Amino acid sequence: MDRNKFSAIAHRDHVFYNPISEAKMKQVLGHIPLQPNDRVVDIGAGTCELLIRLAESRQIKGTAIELYEGAIESAKQRAQGRIPADQIEFITADAQVALEAYEEPRFSLGICIGSTHALGGLIPTLKAMQKCVKKDGYILIGEGYWKQRPSQDYLKALGGAEESELQSHYENVRTAEELGLITLWSSVTSEEDWDQYEWLYSMSVENYCHENPQDPDRDAYLQRIRAWRHTYLKWGRDTLGFGLYLFRR
Repeated sequence: MDRNKFSAIAHRDHVFYNPISEAKMKQVLGHIPLQPNDRVVDIGAGTCELLIRLAESRQIKGTAIELYEGAIESAKQRAQGRIPADQIEFITADAQVALEAYEEPRFSLGICIGSTHALGGLIPTLKAMQKCVKKDGYILIGEGYWKQRPSQDYLKALGGAEESELQSHYENVRTAEELGLITLWSSVTSEEDWDQYEWLYSMSVENYCHENPQDPDRDAYLQRIRAWRHTYLKWGRDTLGFGLYLFRR
């Protein structure tokens, strides 16, 4: 089973590939004073809706870094007719490799929402952003956190995850501050936000499998999404949080 294809199907009806609501996303972006032609990099950009919207509304110059080529192709299609062709540079590459090309800080805003794993975790991501974002620039991170200590059954259901992979909401903020960043804003996903995200995620896969009974991965997709839905309802809804964090470098 192609996990990237599964994720693309599961997110096909989402505006963003994360559980932060549009209203909260719009609110945090309103706190970032971007000017036309400011450079913005998005790590793990997915289909680039956030970067495209910034290009539309703020006339920024974007750099989208995404490992999955299918997501970049979808992003290019989304951008057509909305922004000039050269307003966003689309890079299909490993994020660690792609960022090596930027030896001097050049970005006014660095974004990594739900993709810190691409750079090895929260701390390596924050350090990488500090290298590529200008002094007094902004860093916008989306990161999971534990609302309570996860049970061993929940960690096992997540595929053998470790409790140490995430921290608390408070610890996410403190980690950034200990690296010298200034915390400006944070929003967290509410239960309603999570339900909207998870049920749309689940329904998208169910609908795809109903519409495409001949897909050779259909049974694997259904098994995976139904197990995930059970895991979310039994443990995840009460245990896993997701925060959006805005820092100044």
